[in-house]
Amino acid sequence: MGAQQREYKKRIGSAQGMKKIFKAKEMVAASRIAKAHARVLATTPYADAITRAIGAVATHSGDVAHPFLDQERSSNGRAGIVLITADRGMTGSYSHNVIRAAEELANALQEEGKTPVLYVVGRKGETYYRFRNRPPHEAWAPYHEGELPELGHEIAQRVTADLLSEDPETHLDELYLVGTRFKTRFQQVARATRLVPIEVVDADEDHGTARPTYPLYEFTPDAEQVMDELMPRYLESKLVNILLQSMASEHAATQRAMKTATDNAETQVKKFTRLANSARQAEITQEITEIVGGADALSGSGRKER
Repeated sequence: MGAQQREYKKRIGSAQGMKKIFKAKEMVAASRIAKAHARVLATTPYADAITRAIGAVATHSGDVAHPFLDQERSSNGRAGIVLITADRGMTGSYSHNVIRAAEELANALQEEGKTPVLYVVGRKGETYYRFRNRPPHEAWAPYHEGELPELGHEIAQRVTADLLSEDPETHLDELYLVGTRFKTRFQQVARATRLVPIEVVDADEDHGTARPTYPLYEFTPDAEQVMDELMPRYLESKLVNILLQSMASEHAATQRAMKTATDNAETQVKKFTRLANSARQAEITQEITEIVGGADALSGSGRKER
C-alpha cells in the first residue's frame, strides 16, 4: 500500500507541474492575442486600399494589361500554393486545419490537370510534407513573430519572380494563398484564396459587396506603369496581412489548447488525489483489521497481554 501511495503522489506532482506550464503558456498566448490583432487591424486597410486601387486602374483603363490580370494564364499548368502553418507545437488543431485546406486545394487542382507547387511557411507544414516524401518547392522555417513583415516581403519577391519567369521549370500560372483568417478570439477560419490571376471583384469580398464602386484616378505617367508599381505591393500586402492574421489565430488556438490541457491536468490531479486517499484509507483499514484480529486471537487463546 505504501508503494501505491508513493506512485500516486508522484503522478500528482507530475500533473501539478504540467498544469503550471500549461497555465503559463495560456496566459502568455492570451496576452499576445491583443497585440497580434492590433497589427492585423493596422495592415488590413492598406491591403484593401491596394486592391481597390488595382480595381480602379483595371476598371477605368480598359486598355491596361498586366500578366497578373490575365484570366487565361496557362503555359505549363503549375499552380503555386503558399501555405502558412505554425512554427511551434501546442497549438491544437491550428496547423492541421490549414494543412487540410491546402491538401483539398491541391487535390482539386490535380483533378483540373494542374501541378501544385508548395511554398510552405512554418516548421509544422515543412515537417508534414518532408515526412511524406513530398518536400515543398520552398520553405521558410523557422521564423520569428517580429519579422513577419520582412518575411512577407521575401515571400512576395520569390513568388513574383516565379510568376513572371519565362522558364517553364519555374514559371507559375496561378498563385493561391492558404492561411487562417482571424475573425475573433474564438473564431478563426482556414481558407484558400486565389491571388493570381487577380479578380477585381475580390477587393471587398470579406465585406459582402458583390461589385465595389471604384473612385476615379488620374494616372501619371500612365496606367500601365502605375499597375507595374501596384502589383508587387499588392502581393506583399496580402502576404503580410495573412501572416499577421495567421499569427493572431495561432495565439488564439494556443490559448484554447492550453486551457483544455490545464483542465485535463486538474482532472488528473483530482483523480490521483482521490486514488491516493482511497489507498491511504485502505491501508488504515487494513491496519485496524490486523490489530482487531490480533486482539481477538489473543482473547480466544486465553492468554493475557502483559
